[in-house]
Amino acid sequence: MAKNNKSIYSALAANVLIAVTKFIAGAYSNSSSMISEGIHSLVDTINQLLLLYGLKRSKKPADKLRPFGYGKELYFWSFIVSILIFGLGGGISIYEGIDHFIHPEPLGDPTWNYVVLGFSILLEGWSLFVAIKEFDKVRNGLTWWNAIVKSKDPSSFLVLFEDGAAVLGLLIVSVFMLIGHNFDMAYLDGVASVLVGLLLVFVSAILARESRSLLMGEGLTPETQNRIKAIAEKDKGVIGVLNILSTYQSPEEVLLMLICVFEPDNDTEDITDSIVRIKTNIQQEFPLIRYIIIQPQMAEMAGN
Repeated sequence: MAKNNKSIYSALAANVLIAVTKFIAGAYSNSSSMISEGIHSLVDTINQLLLLYGLKRSKKPADKLRPFGYGKELYFWSFIVSILIFGLGGGISIYEGIDHFIHPEPLGDPTWNYVVLGFSILLEGWSLFVAIKEFDKVRNGLTWWNAIVKSKDPSSFLVLFEDGAAVLGLLIVSVFMLIGHNFDMAYLDGVASVLVGLLLVFVSAILARESRSLLMGEGLTPETQNRIKAIAEKDKGVIGVLNILSTYQSPEEVLLMLICVFEPDNDTEDITDSIVRIKTNIQQEFPLIRYIIIQPQMAEMAGN
């Protein structure tokens, strides 16, 4: 679980302020791209609130209904966020852009639009800088893309993608607005809105893919599984490990099940002692593995 939500709070603060200024500037100048950007910032604000809610829910202790805890709440709300980016952010922006492209309207005074865009780029850039800095702390020397793919904490890379899309979207709007006003091409405002929408759809597709994978239940890496197998088979009572099953319950909690073949002359007490030793050794090396289930398999049964 993300221990430091600094990137989420910084993005939330920036988006609340930016959304208000974008909507005011868009209404004043009759700019669909600015309205689309306002919608983008509003959706991002909602997304950050949902991420914070998901983080809070995921920390609830286990109970009778959820014996393994509520950790996957974070994965569920992260998936909802990716859908919102697609539906509200991308869909509405594309619709608004097509409408203004087909029926272009004269643009008003763009001065405030440029002021708001400059102000927004500064705030979004600051938020992106914070997100990059926070994610850099947890990528452990991996390339950025590999770190995102292997990350089990969607709250870290969701904010990174949102802020990156926000900055890129602002640059698109700035360029098209500048060209549109200088060459009296009002329809370019609609084109900018469509491009921002397509950008959001692309980002949401990536985030939905990663969030869905976590929600469906990602397991430990092959390297980690091999190490766990070695730890288990090192125990004097174990002949071998037949199977390893695992799933992330949250970024900080893993459920692990081992099917182990024990020495045929071991009695119940010997097997119990081995299980305790194996669990202790695994959790010492991998503290994230909170739940370990070891199913004994007798040697003669394993050969069938």
